[in-house]
Amino acid sequence: MKHIYLLLVSVIILADFASAQNPKVEITTTLGTIKLEIFKDKAPITANYFLENVNNNVFKDACFYRVVRMDNQPNNDIKIEVIQGGLFFDSIVDQKPTIAHETTKETGILHTDGVISMARNQPGSASTEFFICIGDQPNLDFEGMRNPDGQGFAAFGKVIKGMDVVKLIQQQKDDEQMLVERIDILSITGVQ
Repeated sequence: MKHIYLLLVSVIILADFASAQNPKVEITTTLGTIKLEIFKDKAPITANYFLENVNNNVFKDACFYRVVRMDNQPNNDIKIEVIQGGLFFDSIVDQKPTIAHETTKETGILHTDGVISMARNQPGSASTEFFICIGDQPNLDFEGMRNPDGQGFAAFGKVIKGMDVVKLIQQQKDDEQMLVERIDILSITGVQ
């Protein structure tokens, strides 16, 4: 009887642990699938907004359209390496609400290899555009030097499978960082 009780307690603890885990999302592209863990626990505003867009199928016509490599940013003193995706200036972007800016100082999620973050112009202007870091990108963090405002970007998750796909997208032919042939995002869905 004691063994059954311990087994039940273990199952309950494991169930609680599993339900507390961060959600996982898969981005399926024409070049392969990227699996992400979304850090709702650390970046609740940004993560919940992204997940809401996923659940509402906002990204149904999204693509990866921009790649930034060391060799295609000659006029930037501060160089980064990312791929950028989203709705690519679709008319819906102008109609989408923006969200408050969660800095890396607030969340503790730094722009390391595989981290996904929101693209933006001014702080608080993020909407449906996101990027994935290739290598560590400290200049995208709070007080980083990539943007003159020093607020950095709002990181909210990390690639847990598929960095080979991210790197393959980054190596596609570009014209001044814009992909010559955009990489369609076939779906972004939640997974277990």
